[in-house]
Amino acid sequence: MAASLTRISCSSAFTFSASKASVFSPSLSPPSIKVPTFSPLTVKTLGSSFAPHVTCAISLTTHATLTPSSVPSDTSTTTFHGLCYVVGDNIDTDQIIPAEYLTLVPSNPAEYEKLGSYALVGLPSSYTTRFIEPNETKTKYSIVIGGANFGCGSSREHAPVALGAAGAKAVVAESYARIFFRNSVATGEVYPLESEVRICEECKTGDVVTIQLRESRLINHSTCKEYKLNPIGDAGPVIEAGGIFAYARKTGMIPSESN
Repeated sequence: MAASLTRISCSSAFTFSASKASVFSPSLSPPSIKVPTFSPLTVKTLGSSFAPHVTCAISLTTHATLTPSSVPSDTSTTTFHGLCYVVGDNIDTDQIIPAEYLTLVPSNPAEYEKLGSYALVGLPSSYTTRFIEPNETKTKYSIVIGGANFGCGSSREHAPVALGAAGAKAVVAESYARIFFRNSVATGEVYPLESEVRICEECKTGDVVTIQLRESRLINHSTCKEYKLNPIGDAGPVIEAGGIFAYARKTGMIPSESN
C-alpha cells in the first residue's frame, strides 16, 4: 500500500507526557466495550505549531537528533514521545515472549519485571539491534512500530504484558491479530494503534517519534514526516484506566477494592 504522508515544519512545537504506569489484570472483554470505529485515512498539513495542548516549543532541523530527555514531560497520557523500535510483518507471540517464560506470574512485581526483560527476545538474529540490551530489564524504545498481523500466534496475554513491563507505551502496526489487540486493551499495558500506511517501511529503529492520541497521529521527528493513525476509540479509556477490571471499578460496573 502506498504511503500517505506530508512533510511537517521542522520548527513545530509538540508535547511529551510522562509514561503511564503498567498495570496487569486478567484478560477479559465484557460486552460493554465496543470495538473502536476507525475513520478513513486523511492527510493534514501542519502549521508552524501544534495548537492543542502546547506546553513547550522545540526547534527541529531536518534529520535532527533528539533524545527523549530533551523534551519536558507532563502528567497527561494522551501523548507519548521517545525512540521507536521497528519490526516487520507477522511478529508472533513466540517472538514477543517465548513460551519458556510463561511460568512467570505478572501479578508478582519481581516476576513482572523479569517478564519484561524478555520482551521480543524471540526475534530472529537478523534483528541485530535488540529491544532490550543485555543485562538490562527495561527498553529504551517506548514505541514499537510493526507491519501487518502483529501479535499473531497464541492467545497468551503475556505478550502485551511483557511489552508493557519492558517500558513500551504503544505499538503502531498496519494490522493486528485480534487476540493481541483485545489482550492489550484488557490488560491496559500498551496502546495498540493502527495505521493504514506501512509506517514500518518509513521509519527505522532509533528514530525519535511522538504519538498524539487525541489527534490520532504519529510524528517522526528524525525524518520530519507525519502519519495519520486510526482512532483508538472506546478502547482508549479502558487502557487509560489500567485495564478492564480497573476500568470496571472506576466506572462503578463492579465494586472497588476498598468496598
